[in-house]
Amino acid sequence: MTRRTTEQTEPAGQTGQPRPAARPSAAARPVRWAAEAVAAAPDAVRPHLDHSPQSLWRVDRWIAELRRTGAAPASVEDLLRGLGAYAGEVIVRRSGAEWWASGGDHWVRTPDGRLWEPLDEARRCFGGHGSLRLLCRDAVPGSR
Repeated sequence: MTRRTTEQTEPAGQTGQPRPAARPSAAARPVRWAAEAVAAAPDAVRPHLDHSPQSLWRVDRWIAELRRTGAAPASVEDLLRGLGAYAGEVIVRRSGAEWWASGGDHWVRTPDGRLWEPLDEARRCFGGHGSLRLLCRDAVPGSR
């Protein structure tokens, strides 16, 4: 089990200012994967990846473009994992959710107790059967 990822603080450090609490260890890999995906984004897309629900429109279109160009699933697996992690981070930041991990799998648990699979949703999106934007809409109230 992990700690919540909402804005928690730890006691003041040497500067007298409260320090943000450490993110749970389950978040370490997804946060890194998301950052790598953002860094790999085309120049026209990267500035719009601001962790807003609206930014997932561009992510869905980017994944659709990868599919249209005939990219082999194995060649984009790491990127899809990162884009799924990016969507998970949008959900975490917008809803107070937290990352959960077990056996190498990663999920996002929203405050209402539901588990979401943004990494798998990115793969479904690449297959033409999913949407990270819609996943976020369903997971985060008011994110239309």
